[in-house]
Amino acid sequence: MTEVTRTQVGIVGGGPAGLMLSHLLALAGIDSVVVDRRTRWEIENTVRAGILEDDSVRLLVETGVSDRVHREGIAHDGIVLRYGGESHRIDFKGLVGAASWLYPQTDVFVDLANARARDGGDVRFGVARTRVVDVMSDQPGILFTAPDGVEHEVRCDYLVGADGSHSMCRLEVPESLRQHYVREYPFAWFGILTEAPKSAPELIYTHSPRGFALISQRTDTLQRMYFQCDPDEDTDAWSDDRIWSELQARVAGPDGLTLHEGPITSKTVLRFRSFVAEPMRHGRLLLAGDAAHTVPPTGAKGLNLALADVRVLAELLERTFAGQDVLDEYGPRALARVWKAQHFSYWMTSMLHTHPEANAFDLRRQLGELNAVTTSTAGSTYLAESYTGWPTGR
Repeated sequence: MTEVTRTQVGIVGGGPAGLMLSHLLALAGIDSVVVDRRTRWEIENTVRAGILEDDSVRLLVETGVSDRVHREGIAHDGIVLRYGGESHRIDFKGLVGAASWLYPQTDVFVDLANARARDGGDVRFGVARTRVVDVMSDQPGILFTAPDGVEHEVRCDYLVGADGSHSMCRLEVPESLRQHYVREYPFAWFGILTEAPKSAPELIYTHSPRGFALISQRTDTLQRMYFQCDPDEDTDAWSDDRIWSELQARVAGPDGLTLHEGPITSKTVLRFRSFVAEPMRHGRLLLAGDAAHTVPPTGAKGLNLALADVRVLAELLERTFAGQDVLDEYGPRALARVWKAQHFSYWMTSMLHTHPEANAFDLRRQLGELNAVTTSTAGSTYLAESYTGWPTGR
């Protein structure tokens, strides 16, 4: 026997995008069911970094998800661009009156999962054999097997694919109708977690002849750092001493900047690419977050784009259920922001990373570009505005 559930919106993917959409719909009085193949424990224990724009923080707090970001997050009024062994601060507050917040994506997920449980949301983790059907009908469906082995069928008015970068849902758009835009990068990030004090009060984005490095933070005693590496780099080949030697060399300069070292508790190689899937709507199916687009982490846009997607989608679904046929607005509105973020992320990545085939001219040109940005109010303002996020609707 198959257990059938009827709801207004079926959501595949119980990460931040899917849970935030479910939360916003509930505030509008719209029912939803969220399913995810991962258990809640698995998602909570997948360590993810996270930098939130001001609008993302406001969305969490003002919709009643949680104010924990204000209590435990770290507000940054700027970042540092470091090149030629010298640091140059981009003053977000002074330039655009905004900040960014260091608050891990894992914590955003926990806040959202707690809020959906608190409010009685129908979220089903740990399901298996998920598939979507009938996306062009007036009752698309999600079929899956629950952890107890019972077969389930969710029928809904609209189906949302928020199922991540390896999305099953986006393949429901016929190949003849879909366009995938992809940019692969010939480098990756070697990321570490280290038990050490903060090395700086704000994030340091470093251009070095040896390659990019990012000095980030997590807590007062746990820090996250990255350095550019080959995508096929073997983490086992890197001892703690070798890692610290490389990081110290990449940030070294005449000002004597030295990183605080400590035991390294985690090592990983993070591959990345730029990707956009169009269209973001097909029949009763709509795509959101990483299911529709991914960006390099250099510009800190991924999670923020996902939250911006579902904010727009929740508004349009509410208007649609109220009798207005407005869902065709979703793709163009979301993609306008997505492509701005793609440009910014690509620009930051290409400006700061060393291409494997770069020559002396390329490296000197990058230094000229960094100098142009940091010595120009207009250049610094563009970076600050893009990093902290464009106002809602832009």
